[in-house]
Amino acid sequence: MNVARLHATVDGPAAGPVLVLGSSLGTTGAMWQPQVARLAERFRVVRYDHRGHGGSEVRDEPCTVADLARDVLGLLDRLGVGRAHHAGLSLGGMVGMWLAAHAPERVDRLAVLCTSARLGPAHGWLDRASAVRAGGPAAVADAVVQRWFTPAFATARPEVVARHRAMLVGIDREGYARCCEAIATMDLVADLRRVTAPTLVVAGAEDLATPVEHAALIAATVPGSRLVVVEPGAHLVSVERADEVTGLLLEHFGPPRDPTA
Repeated sequence: MNVARLHATVDGPAAGPVLVLGSSLGTTGAMWQPQVARLAERFRVVRYDHRGHGGSEVRDEPCTVADLARDVLGLLDRLGVGRAHHAGLSLGGMVGMWLAAHAPERVDRLAVLCTSARLGPAHGWLDRASAVRAGGPAAVADAVVQRWFTPAFATARPEVVARHRAMLVGIDREGYARCCEAIATMDLVADLRRVTAPTLVVAGAEDLATPVEHAALIAATVPGSRLVVVEPGAHLVSVERADEVTGLLLEHFGPPRDPTA
C-alpha cells in the first residue's frame, strides 16, 4: 500500500483540540515555527513533513495528492487522532482540500493558504522534477525562493530567506521530484463543492506561485468559505506576515476551550 510514514512534531496540551499544519513543497514543518507558540497555547499542534521531506519516509514510487493525504490519515491514526482542524499552505493546502472532500469525518475546520485546486501546466512541474533529479533542489532553489517572499521582505530579512533556502536545498531530491509530479496530475476543482468543513482561504497579494485568482476560485466554490488577501505578501505568507496569519488562524479555529466546561 502506498502510504509513507510521516515525521511530525507535536506541541501544546495533550488534551487540546488537534490542529494539523501542512507545509509547502520544499519545506518542512519548521516553516510553521512563527505560529507555534501562540497556537500551542490553545491547540495540540501537529506539524508534519510531507513524504520525502525532512524526517519523513522517502518512497521511490509515483504518488498523487491523494497518496500524500492518506499519509496524513496514517499519521493521525498513529497518533490516535480521529478528527482535527487542518491548516495547509501550498502543497499542504492541496492535501487539506483532498482530506476535507474525501475524509470529511476527519476534518473539523479547514484553512488553506497560498494554494490551488489545479496548478498547471503539467509540463512545468515535470520539467522541475527532472531538473531536481539531475541537480538536486539546489538546481531550482534561487527561482523558487524568489517567489516565496516579496522583494522588500527579502531585502529586510535576508537571514530568513537564507534559512528557508537551506531548508529547500536539504530536501531529498527524489522526495521533491515525486511531489512535483503529484502536483502535475492534481485536479481538485470538482472536489471543492464536497467540502463541508468551515473553510478559510488566504492568499498573498503578490504571490506569483499561486496567484490570488486561484484562492478566489477555491473560495467561490467551497460553500460558505471566506477569502482573505494578505498585502503585502508572497507565497510563504505564514513566514512573511507571521502575526497576521497567526491571528487569522486563531480566529478561524475558534476560541480557547473553557477548562471548566
